[in-house]
Amino acid sequence: MKTALIVVDMVKDNLEFSPHPELAARAKAIVPQVNQLIAGSRLKGWPVIFATDSFLPGDALFRGRMKEHSLRGSQGAEVSALLDRQPEDTWLPKRRLSAFFKTDLDQSLRLWGVERVAACGLMTPYCVLTTALDAVSLDFHAVIMEDASTAPTEEMHLNCLGLYRKSPLRPLLTVQTVAELLAS
Repeated sequence: MKTALIVVDMVKDNLEFSPHPELAARAKAIVPQVNQLIAGSRLKGWPVIFATDSFLPGDALFRGRMKEHSLRGSQGAEVSALLDRQPEDTWLPKRRLSAFFKTDLDQSLRLWGVERVAACGLMTPYCVLTTALDAVSLDFHAVIMEDASTAPTEEMHLNCLGLYRKSPLRPLLTVQTVAELLAS
């Protein structure tokens, strides 16, 4: 099944410049698995998409507890140099949680003949999850990458994965490791 890899929110503001050292450490800890997944995706001829927050100052999402970050045009909104991003990869700035919301991702995936989306990166219960759920809502299969995603705490990450391991959406939505996905 032709798959597209969507690497979510692995930007400098979350890895290098984050005011949250615990989250930055958790994000850096998954970089080897994300890079392994990127390399494996390229070997299989799968598109690699870096979907990154690209907010505007004063964005509505900042009216809650979320602080301004990943502002469009800033260095912090760029894909982290810790990741193996290549010129042939797609960079998809996004204004909301899901990589599909008000972007042309759906159209691009269909043009490329993609049937399944693998979502990894930050954060499992928010942007990774909404991207996977929107993929299913748009009639793609979706995979949440267990060992190439993370959340502010291990408990949040595992609780989210546990919920979707038992989901009635299975096999349309699954939770897999990098090794499992690349072996499929």
